Amino acid sequence: MKAVVMTAIGGPDVLQLQDLPDPEITSPTQIKVRLHTAGINPIDTKLRGRGLFHGAEPPAILGCDGAGEVVEIGDQVTRFQPGDKVWFCHGGLGREQGNYAQFTVLEESRAEFMPARINFPEAGATPLALITAWEALYDRGRLEEGQTVLIHAGAGGVGHIAVQLAKIRGARVITTVSSKEKADFARELGADIVVNYREDDLEAMVMENTDGQGVDLVFDTVGPDTFRQSLPLIREYGCIVTILDPGEGLVTSEARNRNLSIAFTLMLTPALKDLEDALQHQGEILRLGGEWMSEGKLKTEVSRIFQLEEAPLAHRLIEEGHTRGKLVLMTG
Repeated sequence: MKAVVMTAIGGPDVLQLQDLPDPEITSPTQIKVRLHTAGINPIDTKLRGRGLFHGAEPPAILGCDGAGEVVEIGDQVTRFQPGDKVWFCHGGLGREQGNYAQFTVLEESRAEFMPARINFPEAGATPLALITAWEALYDRGRLEEGQTVLIHAGAGGVGHIAVQLAKIRGARVITTVSSKEKADFARELGADIVVNYREDDLEAMVMENTDGQGVDLVFDTVGPDTFRQSLPLIREYGCIVTILDPGEGLVTSEARNRNLSIAFTLMLTPALKDLEDALQHQGEILRLGGEWMSEGKLKTEVSRIFQLEEAPLAHRLIEEGHTRGKLVLMTG
C-alpha cells in the first residue's frame, strides 16, 4: 500500500510517501479497512514536530481520523461485513498505525457505521472534531438550553462544529473569527453574534449582548492569551472549557472570586489510557452525531482536499493557522 510516513521528528518535509506492506488482521475481532479519506488535525502537526505518544519513535504513520470500506473481517467480528462503510478516530498517536495510508486494521469496537447521505471527505474529516466539541460543550461544560456560550475560533475545525452543537442544544452563540468571510460562514452555521477580533472589542460586545452579566460558558480552542482574556467575560458561577494548556503563571483569583469552573478536555485521553467506558461513550457520540448529519442538522465543512503526496503542504497550512473548517487527505 501507499502511505505517508513520518520519517523523523521535524518539519513537514519529514512526511514522505512510501510503499509499504498492507497491514494484516492479527485478532479475530479486527477489521481491515480500505481507507478513502483521512482527516488532518493540529495534533498531527504537533506529533510530527514534537514526537509521538507511548514512547514510540519514527518511522510512523500519522492520522487519527479515518473513513473507508471494510474489506476483510476476523472470525469473531459480529458488527461489520465486507463492503460496509465505516468511520472512526483511531491510531496515529504512535502505538497503532494512523490513517495517512490506503489500508488500516483496527478492532471492530473502535469503528462505527458511516452516516447515510454524507461523503467520504466529510466522514474522514469529522470524528476528532465532533468528539472534541461534544465533550467540551455537553460533557464538561454542561451546556443547557437558553444559556449563552462564547466559542472562540468559530470558523475553525472544532469551532464550526461547536457552533452547530450549541445551537442544536438551544443555546445562544457568540463566536470569534478573524475575517469577514469567516464571519459570514459562522452566521450561516447559526451563530447569533459574530465578533471579528481584529476589528471589534470582544469584551464590549459580550457585555452589550449579555446585559453586562457575561456568558454562561466559554469554549477556548486557541490558547493561553485567549483563555486569560475570557475569564472576565464569564458570569458568576459560569464555566470555561479549554482543549489547550492555559500556560504557566496563570492567576486564578478572577476565576475564584467569580466562582467559575475551569475544565479541560482532551478527547485523546481514552485512547492514550485505554479507558474502555470513555471509548464507548465516544462511539455513542459518533452514532448520534452521525444521525444529526444524516438529518441535515449538523455538517462538516471540508475546505480543501489533498492527495497523499500533498500531506506536507496540508501540515504547513495548518501550522500557519486560520484555516476554515477541515482539511482532508484522499487516501484511496
